Amino acid sequence: MPAQSSAGPVGNRPIVLIGPMAVGKSAIGQQLAQQLGAPFVDTDAVIVAGHGSIADIFTGRGERAFREIEARAVASTVEAAEGTATVISLGGGAVLDSGTQQLIGRCTVVYLECDANTVAARIARNSGRPLLAGDAMGRWTEMFAARKPVYERLADITLDVRQGSVSELGNRLEAALHNYAAAKQEVEK
Repeated sequence: MPAQSSAGPVGNRPIVLIGPMAVGKSAIGQQLAQQLGAPFVDTDAVIVAGHGSIADIFTGRGERAFREIEARAVASTVEAAEGTATVISLGGGAVLDSGTQQLIGRCTVVYLECDANTVAARIARNSGRPLLAGDAMGRWTEMFAARKPVYERLADITLDVRQGSVSELGNRLEAALHNYAAAKQEVEK
């Protein structure tokens, strides 16, 4: 689990990345953590380490069982990261759980905003996403439309990831976090 880290741009609060499948939460999260000298945790990787592949969980136990496992993984990760600037990447549907929504309220939540064109090539390369079986882009678009209002409501910061390399996006996100922290301190004065 996450190790203690020095205060990040938002103090000692975990930074949680949310957004749809294939938007780059893991890559951008790893980049940001490296820049901040902070730990990085991908909750999908936590699930795989403890329960096997996500596709196998969906196939063998169903989406409901997966969502229960996911909610527990997010809860343990966020609780372990409290008091640190750990960067945490959540699976695209993790925010649908009301308990998860409450838990991440204690964190700085960053919504990685995109569109179907941004993720189309990534989805085409990765066929191992169980919720995208069949018409992958059609399913992605449908899920994104349903989840987008949740992402927007939960976000403290929204980062448009339509253009830029992972390192450029990491730099933009770090700057946005610093601006957010400064604005928050101003309000608290």
